[in-house]
Amino acid sequence: MNKMIACLIFASSLVAIEATAADLTRAREIVEEKCHLCHGTDGEASSVIYPRLAGQHKEYMVKQLTNFRSGERRGTMNALAADLTDDEITALAEYFNQKPALKHRIHDEEFAAVGKYIFHQGNKFSGVAACASCHGEGGVGTQTLPRLAGQHKRYVSAQLEDFNSRKRTNDNAIMHSIASKLTELERESVALYVSGLE
Repeated sequence: MNKMIACLIFASSLVAIEATAADLTRAREIVEEKCHLCHGTDGEASSVIYPRLAGQHKEYMVKQLTNFRSGERRGTMNALAADLTDDEITALAEYFNQKPALKHRIHDEEFAAVGKYIFHQGNKFSGVAACASCHGEGGVGTQTLPRLAGQHKRYVSAQLEDFNSRKRTNDNAIMHSIASKLTELERESVALYVSGLE
């Protein structure tokens, strides 16, 4: 009886592994067909205006792709996500989550130090909360909050601007209240600082 249960568990595991491999194969096909032009084959992005997806949290990516598909988040991705199935979205999120995240080299350490302070301490004079209070001390985020560590500086800065102006149409409530209080110096220094985190 125990051998039979063990065999069933083993067989179920093999089926799950095969299904995951098939899903990742489909994800790779979609990446080569659509995603690689902007985000690169391994999620490292072809330009600093596009986000790095490598190492991003699976659950966070599922939500963002689903929001792009539904139009809750608006942008270039709406047309690209429109025909993705739930399974394809999950597979893409898993595919990019498995890729190793890289970091940028920081050339202006003094400016990045301003960002480090804001990221970890916030600004009590203007009411800016510390970024680390939600995104973690290392900027790696959570299942529901994005990984900022290693993200392109220009992309992070643009997202903060979009949260401030409410051009970013999803996840805006909390981030607008923070981004609207950031000075340009704070925004740019935080973006630089997180780009150098691993």
